[in-house]
Amino acid sequence: MHQLTIAEIIRGLRSKEFSSTELTHHLLGRIQQLDSNYNSFITVTEESALAQAAAADQRLANGEAPALCGVPIAHKDIICTNGVRTSCASKMLDNFIPPYDATVVDNLNAAGTVSLGKTNMDEFAMGSSNESSFYGPVKNPWNTRCVPGGSSGGSAAAVAAQLIPGATATDTGGSIRQPAALTNTTGLKPTYGRISRYGIVAYASSLDQAGPIARNAEDAAYLLSAMASHDPKDSTSLKQQPTDFTAELNNPITGLRIGVPREYFGEGLNPETASRVQEALRAFEKLGAQLVDISLPHTELAIPAYYVIAPAEASANLSRFDGVRYGYRCEEPKDLRDLYMRSRGEGFGEEVQRRILVGTYALSAGYYDAYYNKAQQARRLIKQDFVEAFEKVDVIMGPTTPSPAFELGAKSADPVAMYLEDIYTIATNLAGLPGMSAPCGLVDNMPVGLQITGNYLEEARMLNIAHQYQQVTDWHKASAV
Repeated sequence: MHQLTIAEIIRGLRSKEFSSTELTHHLLGRIQQLDSNYNSFITVTEESALAQAAAADQRLANGEAPALCGVPIAHKDIICTNGVRTSCASKMLDNFIPPYDATVVDNLNAAGTVSLGKTNMDEFAMGSSNESSFYGPVKNPWNTRCVPGGSSGGSAAAVAAQLIPGATATDTGGSIRQPAALTNTTGLKPTYGRISRYGIVAYASSLDQAGPIARNAEDAAYLLSAMASHDPKDSTSLKQQPTDFTAELNNPITGLRIGVPREYFGEGLNPETASRVQEALRAFEKLGAQLVDISLPHTELAIPAYYVIAPAEASANLSRFDGVRYGYRCEEPKDLRDLYMRSRGEGFGEEVQRRILVGTYALSAGYYDAYYNKAQQARRLIKQDFVEAFEKVDVIMGPTTPSPAFELGAKSADPVAMYLEDIYTIATNLAGLPGMSAPCGLVDNMPVGLQITGNYLEEARMLNIAHQYQQVTDWHKASAV
């Protein structure tokens, strides 16, 4: 049963081939047996999962089941869950148990999903390898000596290891698409504001966006249909009507204009990764699409702009975790200053402290104009690149990552090299556009991802494009286990 996709699970539950309780028992057993190899879960909620599964079986029997009734999933541990620890993979929030659900959890509960627990991640979603978690690194099921990508590496690894068929994740600079690429899963970062951020612990508020990780585009469409909604509790939530993102999956893509940015195929891209992406582009040509050479001339500004804007917002968002208002408090402080300094010094990990320092410096008097304002100007230029590109093409495609997964610890001592792992994904967040990664091949038996970037609110078209590609290729079916 662990090999079933979400679409197959929906059909199986309704035709009574198996019950949600049987499926949940099976997957909980796999997590207990196998997850010590991957460390993809921080918290497993066995008791509540079985209760939710039993309730789902009752609804299915009564014929009143919503779309995803009885489908097991897991939530990234940055998303608040009522009564279940939400740690953000940090010592700072190790004992935080929210008294409410995030809107995205509410939505998925209403759709009938069964939550098996909370997945591991980079601390406060800061990282590209999932090595900065307080609970230890996540390991890539394709090769446990390698990283799964970050920061949603736990969600991606759990799906790749067939412990769950789908999971929630968040993407601030590529944290859904990059781990999806490195684990041969399909991950989608929606348009900024498509999914409510209410109840998701903030990292960089103008960039954060939740989305699904699943085995294929069809399953991602099912999850996105349930996750997306307008939410008056989030002032940045877009006023969009509920959408069935599975409705257009089978539309033909003949005549589709695919923009191929020349900046995405230059120095730094692994040649074998480039070959797999080029092969995917040729597959789209056979489906009737047209490849168009385009330029995104300010691509090189994305990394420096992001690593000013995101830390600046993080330094403000994380200021509340001081041992007084929220979070870990140090033992026996000498005075108030000592309490603040040691609580934050002991509660936050190295990467979080580094970004808080960078962000505070960029926002400080005398440096605000030189760094933060400049970064925002660069962001505007990057966004304008996409606006002009989408006047010529329907979607943009290229590699998701510069290379396949690297070994654990290989880049830990070089933060800049680590930051470059997101070089192809960050611009999408700065512009607020939707992006996704779909499996497109293997290099040395490690997965490679194809990145698809769409225009604003065109998630349905992106999922249609990825689904059509997955009807003529089998890369998404390749398994790590």
